[in-house]
Amino acid sequence: MIAENAILGSILKAPYLIKETDIQPEHLTDGRNKALLTTIRELNTADKPIDLISILSAVNPDSIGGAAHLQQIERTGNVDKFDEHMEIVMDKWREREKNNLLHMAAQENWGIEQITGELGKLSNDKTTDHHSITNLLHPIYESAWEVLEQQKGSPTGLSPVDVITGGWQDSDLIIIAARPSVGKTDVMLHFAKEAGWHDRLPIVFSLEMPATRLRDRLMASVGRYDRGKFKNLGKFLTDAEKDRWVQTIGRVDMTRIQIYDKPRQTLAEMRTKIRKSAHEHPGKKPVVFIDYLTLIKPAEYMNGNVHQQVGEISKGLKAIAKEFECPVICLAQLSRAVEQRQDKRPMLSDLRESGSIEEDADVVMFLYRDSYYSQNNDDKELELIFAKNRNGETGKTVVHYEKSTGELGL
Repeated sequence: MIAENAILGSILKAPYLIKETDIQPEHLTDGRNKALLTTIRELNTADKPIDLISILSAVNPDSIGGAAHLQQIERTGNVDKFDEHMEIVMDKWREREKNNLLHMAAQENWGIEQITGELGKLSNDKTTDHHSITNLLHPIYESAWEVLEQQKGSPTGLSPVDVITGGWQDSDLIIIAARPSVGKTDVMLHFAKEAGWHDRLPIVFSLEMPATRLRDRLMASVGRYDRGKFKNLGKFLTDAEKDRWVQTIGRVDMTRIQIYDKPRQTLAEMRTKIRKSAHEHPGKKPVVFIDYLTLIKPAEYMNGNVHQQVGEISKGLKAIAKEFECPVICLAQLSRAVEQRQDKRPMLSDLRESGSIEEDADVVMFLYRDSYYSQNNDDKELELIFAKNRNGETGKTVVHYEKSTGELGL
């Protein structure tokens, strides 16, 4: 309770702190402190001063311990140690919640996935999902008269894609789909390295390909090496290619890409690893990449119903994007139906188990190459088709794709 008093005392000394913390009454243990914090938040919402007179005038003084108790709390405040005291209170709240969860799990016989998922949520910095409409409206009161810069997401390294999407936006689920061998993994790695070079934290879940293969693909695309030479680098690389090898390693290292290559991972496992990586790289917002959707292990078997399993996974991916306030970019396979048409450019209906994926995704981007069907190796065009874009326009753009190295460009 000492830390609780210190937090409230700091807010009384520096009322601006209430705008910089997510602490809620339920995080406190003392009933008087809960009532006091509730009053402080109500005064802040009403844009009224937060001081002893305003507080005592707004409530029954007995509910907060009276004027003497309020003055004592104010004396305990230490603005310089506010964050430290906040962490103490939140750690104690998480411990109480953990014990409550474990008790409930034992009573209701929860599965391990549900337990780890619920416990993982306690580590999330965002401690409440409650938003009153008054609080939401206040920041936009004068927005009609303000001209703001366009909100920029994580850059893609391809200017036409940035024009369409504004970059990959936080909290968005982006699905990139194509037939096998069209170039999904290369496109994913292009976006991952661009995110890293623009000071984001790319986190890649490779459920099919080992991390060493992704490393080699990154080296090939960044250094413009033919991937066939990676079978025996010392033998096949030219002297000029060897001369830029170390420089290429440094450039790839600058992406700070984190790779998890365990097959058949669950969303709960991914959530834990995202949180771990973000904690190890403070100040860098994640961009999550998953290769690919139907290789994610469902939390429940659902009697083998693939449609329900995929629906649960796509909803879970969207939830991760919202929870971590970051883009989640997931690769997906297309059904064979596309092969039966004369025009083999994909459509939303070609997504396997398309209903739930189409519903949950904010952006659906298809990849198409004429050369995939014509076998014309001189054709380097790759079409990026935006079939769904919840917050922008649909359409397509064409980029240059060098299959031998995995490079993308304009």
